[in-house]
This record gives sequence, C-alpha cells and structure tokens, in this order.
Amino acid sequence: MKRTKRRTTYHHGDLRRTLIGAALAAVERHGPDAVSLRGVARDAGVSQAAPYNHFADKDALLAAVAAEGFRRFADVLARDAAAARSPQARLAALGRAYVAFAHGHAAMFRLMFGPALARAAKDSELAQAAKASYAMLQGATGGPTGAVAPPAHDAPPAEALAAWALVHGLATLVIDGQIAVPDSGPGALFDAVIARTRIGPVPETPRGASALSEPPPRA
Repeated sequence: MKRTKRRTTYHHGDLRRTLIGAALAAVERHGPDAVSLRGVARDAGVSQAAPYNHFADKDALLAAVAAEGFRRFADVLARDAAAARSPQARLAALGRAYVAFAHGHAAMFRLMFGPALARAAKDSELAQAAKASYAMLQGATGGPTGAVAPPAHDAPPAEALAAWALVHGLATLVIDGQIAVPDSGPGALFDAVIARTRIGPVPETPRGASALSEPPPRA
C-alpha cells in the first residue's frame, strides 16, 4: 500500500511567524551570516519557494528577525523595570536588563543594532520596534516617551544619550569579550560601573569586593 507523505499546512500569517522563529533560532545558534532562506525553509518544513511569499530576500527576513528581537528586548526591559519604585531604581533595572540581554543573546543583539536598523525607514516594522524599546530608556531619564525617534535617525536628548551610550557601550564590551562578566552576573557588572558614574543610583558594594575585572587575556 502506497503511503502518502504527511504535510504541515499553515494558515495565512502563521508561516511568516514560523519562518521568523526558525531564522531567529538560526541567528542565536550560528549568527546572522549563516542564515539563508533555503535553510530557514528547511528548518520550518516548507518548500524552498515558500519564504519568498513573505520576504523578498535574506535582508528582509533578517530585518523581521531584528524587529522580533527588539520586541523581546522590550518585554525584558518592561518586566525588569516594573518592580522599580523610583526613577533611579527604574533606570538601574533597565541598565541591568539591557546588559543581561546582550550577554545572553549576543548574536541577536548585534543583528538588532546592525546596519539594518540604520537603513530602516522610520515607519518600518524594525524602526518602530526599536523605537518602543528605546522609549523606555528615554522615559526613565525623564524624557517624553511619546515623541522619541529611533536613535538611528535622530539625536536623542542629552540625558537619554548619556545613559544609552553608557549601557550600550558596556553591553558591547561584554559581548566582544573586552570585559569579563563576574560570577555574580552582568547585572553586578553594571552596578559596579554605574557606581562610578553620575548616571543613576549608586548601589552599595561590599567592602573589598568589585565586579570589575581585567579583560581576559588574548590568545
């Protein structure tokens, strides 16, 4: 008796989300350079032509993945800042979450803040997702969250820029291996750095302890 191969079918809209999920997983495993429409189609269990119904090319797919990354990033920032009881505590919580997200999702973080964001139109899915996450940081520094523009297009206010430069610079140094993350985690590293600046609160550090460490030796 001849067996009929079972196929997975998708409702309209489901396939796009499935492809983004498969591409996101590939980015996390191997980085964006390793992603291909053919490989994503294979991982999603669809024909090689199917992704082109939703994405013109690899760049369009990666832009959608970056947008999804920003949405997840915003969810993490909102969750960690929700319990803060003061503006300074909120800013500190956002900073810890920012660095921790970068540390845990280095390839995704690089994609999110890569060339695709700089090229994105202001009304694009990617630019709007980036805007939503950045609005939280600007709001924590006292700026108007409703009018904030994606940092790739317009200069943010000075206080928000200072906070963003500090936390993004620290996150980048961490994922590039220039700063070792202590056993206590990236949040403790952020606290140690913020204690030496005039941005945000000054958390207490146990006597004789420091989360700052020398860069790891290069091979």
